[in-house]
Amino acid sequence: MNSVDKKQLRANAHVLNPVVIIGQAGLTDPVLAEIELALNSHELIKIKIRAERDERKQITERICGATGAELIQSIGQIAVVYRLNPNK
Repeated sequence: MNSVDKKQLRANAHVLNPVVIIGQAGLTDPVLAEIELALNSHELIKIKIRAERDERKQITERICGATGAELIQSIGQIAVVYRLNPNK
C-alpha cells in the first residue's frame, strides 16, 4: 500500500470510534475473533489497546500477523488497521 492510500485511510478513520477494546486480559482468541468479524464487515477499524507502550506494539503486530491486516496508524492507545474484504 502506498503513502497516498494510507493518507486517505487515516482521513477516513478520523471519524470512527474504536470497535474493539483490549483490556487487562490482553489479546485473547475471542478478541481476535471479534477483530476478524469487524474487519470482514468494516475493513477499516480502530482498536483501543489498554496497555503499556511496548506491549501495545507487540499486540498490534500480533493482530496484523494473525488477521492479515495492515497497520495504518498508531497514536497512543488507538491503532487503526485495514484489511480489504474481497467479497464486498
